[in-house]
Amino acid sequence: MYRHVLIATDGSELATKALEHGLDLAKRFGAQVTVVTVTEPWSPFDMAQEAREGRPDPIGQFEAIAAAAANRILAGAVQQAKALGVAAECVHVKDRYPAEGIMSTANDKECDLIVMGSRGLRGLSRLLLGSQAYEVLTHCRVPALIVR
Repeated sequence: MYRHVLIATDGSELATKALEHGLDLAKRFGAQVTVVTVTEPWSPFDMAQEAREGRPDPIGQFEAIAAAAANRILAGAVQQAKALGVAAECVHVKDRYPAEGIMSTANDKECDLIVMGSRGLRGLSRLLLGSQAYEVLTHCRVPALIVR
């Protein structure tokens, strides 16, 4: 039924649950798996704050921290996939909002299913469904499975 499953994760508990579900589906269907994590752009407010404080190379520091976090998240996803006997390609999308990065990766990789958690690591979220999951559901042409 599914040939290529995209699993989105931000490392949160709910995203880990979605990762487990997506890997299980992929194994059952013999589908290819791509795991994606997205690093949001640095806000202009944060940039201005860092500049006022005179920190050396704040952009480089931000990018290094974001890359390290993404590598940690994706390494954990690969370990989970290997434990289930599923091969997974990992993608880190930089400087995009999560829904944008998820949808563009799904299109670029020609995925036929997106699996993601209903809410991620964001401060304010919708009452029943996180804003990024909502964006994916309403704007993406690829079917999405939202895990709670």
